[in-house]
Amino acid sequence: MIARTVHALTRARCPGPRRLSHASGGGPIEGGSESAHLTGHAALYVHWPYCLRRCSYCNFNKYISRGNNDVMMTECLQRETDTLLQLSQVSRVTSVFFGGGTPSLAHPSTIAAVLETVAGRVSLSDEAEVTLEVNPTPVGKSRLEEFCGAGVNRFSIGVQSLQDEDLKILGRDHSSHQALQAIEEARRLLPGRVSVDVMFGRPEQSVESWESELSELLKVCDDHVSLYQLTLERGTQLFRRVEGGEASVPAEDVTAEMYQRARTTLHQHGFLQYEVSNFARHNAVSHHNMSYWSGRQYIGVGPGAHGRFVPLGEGGVAREARTQTLEPDVWIREVQQRGHGTRRRIRLGHLELLEEVLVMGMRMTEGINHKHWQMFSPQLGLRQVFGTSAEVREFLRSGRLVLDDRGLRCSWDGLAVLDSMLPALLVELESETSRRLQRDERRKSSDPR
Repeated sequence: MIARTVHALTRARCPGPRRLSHASGGGPIEGGSESAHLTGHAALYVHWPYCLRRCSYCNFNKYISRGNNDVMMTECLQRETDTLLQLSQVSRVTSVFFGGGTPSLAHPSTIAAVLETVAGRVSLSDEAEVTLEVNPTPVGKSRLEEFCGAGVNRFSIGVQSLQDEDLKILGRDHSSHQALQAIEEARRLLPGRVSVDVMFGRPEQSVESWESELSELLKVCDDHVSLYQLTLERGTQLFRRVEGGEASVPAEDVTAEMYQRARTTLHQHGFLQYEVSNFARHNAVSHHNMSYWSGRQYIGVGPGAHGRFVPLGEGGVAREARTQTLEPDVWIREVQQRGHGTRRRIRLGHLELLEEVLVMGMRMTEGINHKHWQMFSPQLGLRQVFGTSAEVREFLRSGRLVLDDRGLRCSWDGLAVLDSMLPALLVELESETSRRLQRDERRKSSDPR
């Protein structure tokens, strides 16, 4: 269910050198009247790769630090930030997100130094959203005020569970009581600007216990909640335990019910769902993540970070997918030698860009409006691409999908099964793009000039 949709998001953000069609990747893809914003504005993601321990379910790019190299890491984060901003056409950074790893293990001076580097190279408004992921341990809680002083104005707290036994199973290094204390302190410092992450589908979890836990969380949380279904990743400790019969996770129909119950409960408490996994009240949406889902540029800094931006020069019209070197020690050497640790650059073709815009945009409850789609696809509108497909028409007839004067979006029921509809939408996009290319080629060949 939702887990597969999250995997679709991951593929969209971090594509390998795949090609879904033979359509040409040439020509401007950042066209239209909004082109200056598409190339001149970007979000910035900064990856702090270190953790004190590895959670049992986690396969993210994170490492247990063997020593204190905070100074060197800070200098390299600053240098790579400066280099990538220079290599881009970006003149304004709209938001900054410090993720990891456990970025709350970094010294607040590291955060301040990176933000100073950004502000020294491009425009960074005082009102720009600056988010820090926080592990709700006593150490993390004790540094919150210093992080605010360094320039952070939004916290994302990895609560994951309010059940101590589950936290142990997940390998988390905090207790439920410590998580509640961290939320309280964060809300005191930044009222209305605190998000909490919570996970469902955990080992031995029931629908009833999940509802009860969510109700408890809603008594103390702020105005933003992110829900994530536990995904068993091959190679993790928890995957091996489940495979070996030492633990079991809820069946797919049970996790689907958990998701639906959570959506209903959050709605009853005034939270509006604005994306597959995200809910906000008082308009406290994550502006940084909205940049991803809206197909905007983002620059990724730090070991293993990913980015999407139009580089300066080389025609200056096609986005690149960039991946930074994974291993921190190797990344540090590369940054020291050449200013950045970019390991892979892939020029995105027109179809690949549209695929990302589609996959990411359909995650939002508002979907993709016609004007937004036209910024990326001025020749092929949403109705031209999706309005004639028999399979898409069945989605429309069943009420799971909506295509109207506003644009293309999922219904309430459709959003829960987005993963089952995306393959058909992607196939139709590829087919229609290919047909358009063939028509253009025939038109060119028949032109007597």
